[in-house]
Amino acid sequence: MMTQRFLAALALAGLIATAFCAHAADDVQAPAPNNDAFAPATLSGTLAKARDTGTIALGYRESSVPFSYLDARKEPIGYSIELCKALAAAVGNAVHRSLKIQWVPVTPENRIDAVADGRVDLECGSTTSNVERQKRVAFSPIFFVAGTKVMVRQGSPIRSFRDLAGKKVAVTAGTTNEKALRDIDKKFGLGIQLQVVPDHAEGFARVANGQADAFATDDVLLYGLIAENAAKGGAYQVVGDYLSYDPYGIMYRRNDPQLAQVVTDTFHELAADGEIERQYKRWFLQRLPSGTSLDMPMSAQLESIIETMAGGEAQ
Repeated sequence: MMTQRFLAALALAGLIATAFCAHAADDVQAPAPNNDAFAPATLSGTLAKARDTGTIALGYRESSVPFSYLDARKEPIGYSIELCKALAAAVGNAVHRSLKIQWVPVTPENRIDAVADGRVDLECGSTTSNVERQKRVAFSPIFFVAGTKVMVRQGSPIRSFRDLAGKKVAVTAGTTNEKALRDIDKKFGLGIQLQVVPDHAEGFARVANGQADAFATDDVLLYGLIAENAAKGGAYQVVGDYLSYDPYGIMYRRNDPQLAQVVTDTFHELAADGEIERQYKRWFLQRLPSGTSLDMPMSAQLESIIETMAGGEAQ
């Protein structure tokens, strides 16, 4: 029986559809479903590469808390990282070989190119899956839904996008957030002074040091940055309505049906097993390694997406 949450997920999916070098190798440790059932007799694409080299390249971000970022030892951690480790282990099962992870740093500007040209096999970050990007890369089923919002210092008069008129607003290069801000600025003639920065950490820093009046990116990333920087002083808040809706997926190369099958089947099994929900609780409800917590319950939309995925339906 369709639940109200499932109907809400379908409605959101419709809205989304219309709106839308390296560290030392590590052993693949994450548990993964047994993919022997869909291991092909003749390997091609990324699976053939993994079998021949014994490695799989995972792209990570340095400051996308809590999805993909560096811990105190400068090692990649996060919600997306754990899901990618499970996918890497699943690829290893499919090719009947223990794989080594090659960690490759990526940025918002180069991440799509890194996947498309083969430097990265799986991109483990906070990347929005949309129609335009799907022309160049493929995406896993949705594992998070976010939206563009604005962060300001406590006491700022900015409360909505209209208050950004004439203001200095930092935004990360190569993101859907940059496009959202440019579109709103053009539509309403706000005269926003956009400051395009290389990463989220720089965007936060611009507001912290007074160089920018606001920083616009996905709401969950803003909450993560605020939590991670709490010990440094300063009070910040996320304000306004959503300026875009952004469903996250793991990127991988297009036209690679064998890898696509492994990714899709693995996500379905991780959802059915409850592993996606467990990882969500670990990274969004429990204390992060820094000692802070986002305390961000799973949205009804994401619950419905995972519920549908567990039933074997792709999102």
